[in-house]
Amino acid sequence: MATRQPVPPTSSLPPLARLVTYSTAQMTEAIDNLRSIYCPPALATLPRPKALPKHLVHDTSVPDSGYASAEGEESDDECDEEDAPFDIDVLRSDTFEREFAIRWLTGFAGRSDMWVYSETSEQEADARAALVDAAASLLATFAGEDEEEALTRTFSFPTSPESSGAVHVELNDAPLLSNDHTSVGLQSWGSSIRLAERMCLDPGAFELSLVRSTEPGLRILELGAGTGLLSIAAAKLLAASASTHSPVEIVATDYHPSVLDNLRENVSTNFPSPSTCPIHVLPLDWQSPVYEGALASRFDVILAADVIYHPEHARWIKACVERLLTQDARGVFWLIIPLRPTGRHAGMSDTVEAVFPRASEVQDKELAILHIDEITKQGGVGRADEGGYKLYKIGWA
Repeated sequence: MATRQPVPPTSSLPPLARLVTYSTAQMTEAIDNLRSIYCPPALATLPRPKALPKHLVHDTSVPDSGYASAEGEESDDECDEEDAPFDIDVLRSDTFEREFAIRWLTGFAGRSDMWVYSETSEQEADARAALVDAAASLLATFAGEDEEEALTRTFSFPTSPESSGAVHVELNDAPLLSNDHTSVGLQSWGSSIRLAERMCLDPGAFELSLVRSTEPGLRILELGAGTGLLSIAAAKLLAASASTHSPVEIVATDYHPSVLDNLRENVSTNFPSPSTCPIHVLPLDWQSPVYEGALASRFDVILAADVIYHPEHARWIKACVERLLTQDARGVFWLIIPLRPTGRHAGMSDTVEAVFPRASEVQDKELAILHIDEITKQGGVGRADEGGYKLYKIGWA
């Protein structure tokens, strides 16, 4: 009989808020799934997430994902998730999934008493207690690991055939904070890589063409910038022509202090001289935004990648974009969202389409979806639970 394929923790672990409603068999299946990922019999200790070497985005010898091994060949062709072979190393090296599993095990241990003693059968209660011990043992194995180290990732994005060059970006991917699951901005995700790749290949399609020096400068805003990949790629893409065109101003924003610190470090790495750096790093709280300084004026282009992890996020982001996007014809908001078919973040693209109407549905001037492009998952890019991406072009209709 074939061994069952492990499932990512974010897609398989039951919500602890309903812990007492789950049977021993269901919880056993969840713990066994974690054990099959992180503690299979062949592994004496849990493997550390693999450090990424420097690589080209289209270099088939080294995948450009933070969760794939640098060994072995990867197809450079785009492929659907169903066509890509399952690789346990990709899942095992996924730091986001690992941190989620640790938090779940910690929560399970803290709530285990009510689950164990909700069973009236003494034999069943003993079985549940043994399962709690197994979960504690697995958690202890995680605790015995060395602290993760930051990774340096180098991307080389090909540009249009006319320019015959490449945009090089070096990023520091810091370890996720174990005490803050919302610190996902410390790492670069597949959606930002795929959008940066497209921007560099065809900047005109993303309204990133420089204007003449007699016209106002181009202003670009990134929401939830994280490691700053999109802002840095856009800045480098436009830098070559900046001397003969009007100046470019890019504002990269995020909320978490640790993410902002790492973002500033990445900007400094790519632009060592402050005098040549067009990027400003600023905090922005979508729920309670403060529009002052560089955020007091509107932007021609707004970028955001993988920024919606809760249904409220789409509503908050829309309010920010309404306030910050220029109201003339060239104003555009590019939003790319990963498609996660299962887990707590499944269906986040639906929240975008619930908040932003289609352009054909609006009568008065309103932010609306002008176009949707579905992007297939590329081998070696993105987390294990991502099946592809939706790229939204949003503007005033």
